[in-house]
Amino acid sequence: MISRSSRFVLIWSAFFAHSAPAASPDRPLASREEVQAALAFLKNDEPRTLEEQVRICEIPAPPFEEAKRGRYFVEAFTAAGLQEVRVDAVGNVIGVRPGRVTSPTLVLSAHLDTVFPAGTDTTVKRSGTLLKAPGIADDGRGLAALLAVLRVLNVKSLATDGTVVFVATVGEEGLGDLRGVRHLFEKELAGKITHFISLDGSGLRVVSGAVGSNRYQVTFRAPGGHSYGMFGLVNPIHALGRAVEKIARLEVPDDPKTTFNVGRIEGGTSVNSIAQSAWFEIDLRSADASALEAVDAAFRAAVTSAVEEENAFWDRRTRSGPARMTNRANPVTVEIKAVGRRPTGRVADDAPILQAVRRANAALGIEARFEASSTDANVPISLGIPAVTLPAGGESTGNHALQEQFDSKDSHLGTQRALLAVLEIVGLQAAR
Repeated sequence: MISRSSRFVLIWSAFFAHSAPAASPDRPLASREEVQAALAFLKNDEPRTLEEQVRICEIPAPPFEEAKRGRYFVEAFTAAGLQEVRVDAVGNVIGVRPGRVTSPTLVLSAHLDTVFPAGTDTTVKRSGTLLKAPGIADDGRGLAALLAVLRVLNVKSLATDGTVVFVATVGEEGLGDLRGVRHLFEKELAGKITHFISLDGSGLRVVSGAVGSNRYQVTFRAPGGHSYGMFGLVNPIHALGRAVEKIARLEVPDDPKTTFNVGRIEGGTSVNSIAQSAWFEIDLRSADASALEAVDAAFRAAVTSAVEEENAFWDRRTRSGPARMTNRANPVTVEIKAVGRRPTGRVADDAPILQAVRRANAALGIEARFEASSTDANVPISLGIPAVTLPAGGESTGNHALQEQFDSKDSHLGTQRALLAVLEIVGLQAAR
């Protein structure tokens, strides 16, 4: 039987055999001349990366409508000489940069979609180091950094030991429910991916925990009728209001951070009609599976209680007539339909992929927080596959709002770190 400490040594040995053959204690990978030249290139090339970021941002990519932006990446991947460039069944754009060996196989990704609906003005406005437009940071920055890493690998002729698969994913935002990255791991590249890095948004923190979410559309139904002539009928909108009020009073823990949000409401026919139906969408989140399960149960209890209260209230108030008969035969009912589910999980602090990121941070003098968030990395983390999300430099405010803006001061650090993390994982062949 192999001891626990021996297994630990074997795991680390296997990782370094694939990921960083030149990154020895006496000669860190970041100190190699070709790597230093690549880092300098990325700093000098940052204006081009920012121009790319602007171009990408101005290509609309509403939820479930990423195809136009996807075509831009097909052209970019093809022009860069990636192999097997393709659009998969769900819309992910994929290109392969083979290494000396097929393992490790690292997916380096960024997401194509934004939260903004069709017709949103995404024209970028500039003010000094600021770029202002919806989606300029999330994930315009990640997508631009993805191409910057590809560009420097080619320009500096950096040959890797392992294979890097570049992917622009669909469905990361909102009701997309991570459909792009799910497809990668379940079908398109199932069993082939050994490591995963998502470039998402701005800043220099490290996302090593997966904030899970349960998302539902909750629909209330009843017969409906005239607001005056059939006064006394149970009302789906009233039931919805009771539910939202109860949800708003839920108590959730600060640690682990657990949240709830009713994000959209719709229903009714007219101001003088008792509604036949009404619905709301709710988002429940936590990085802890048990806490997420608890708030989910509390939400369901609130909805059930609201329906019972609405039916009981009008049963007491309406003693006779058609409204009472209708209510008895057709009370308010509710349907809770799942519209999204993101898994929780966390990468161990001593995992080799996080050690690789720490080495990259140290080489660049970056002091980064390790946090939990909801990103494409949720899926591989939940599957036990080494994964991390790296924001791609700069700083942003107003994400997911029309006022979103990106400050490009020192933003090159994001692309430099992404490159170093990639090379730490897949390894760099010796210069010839």
